[in-house]
Amino acid sequence: MAVRQVLRLGEPLLLEKALTITQFDTPELHALIEDLQDTMQAMNGAGIAAPQIGVSLQVAIFGVDKNPRYPDAEQVPYTVLINPTLRPIGDEIEDGWEGCLSVPGMRGVVPRYARLHYTGFDQYGNAIDRLVSGFHARVVQHECDHLNGILYPMRIADLSQFGFTDVLFPDQDIQDD
Repeated sequence: MAVRQVLRLGEPLLLEKALTITQFDTPELHALIEDLQDTMQAMNGAGIAAPQIGVSLQVAIFGVDKNPRYPDAEQVPYTVLINPTLRPIGDEIEDGWEGCLSVPGMRGVVPRYARLHYTGFDQYGNAIDRLVSGFHARVVQHECDHLNGILYPMRIADLSQFGFTDVLFPDQDIQDD
């Protein structure tokens, strides 16, 4: 449908808790998901949430095959996740570099749960129930944070590990918008 403008850090909508979806399989929901797909693809994102394109609804999409922004990332299956619930499995926390379409050109080390159980629904109202770890768990937590008004810089524990991608990784060809 359309590549939408991505809201950037500082936009008030990005700090709000998104509204719950109450109706599935509607033309409006399908159009929103198409716009999310088009926008994520155009920007080489690993995921995107509806609030990032100015829509305050509990909808996120994610998926990674080969991505120039995350050249070493493991594969994550394409997923539409609506009204998610996350539950950490254990207390193990892993630090990892993250970027965000709403914080262009920057990266930071963010602590996230290493293993995760998440549930929710797809666009048709079918239940999703997964146990995940590694990069998949990181991506889900990052995108679900957007649905709760949290951006990754708010989770950074050590700001000395936050900065512009081209300064932090001058010898690497990591594409960031």
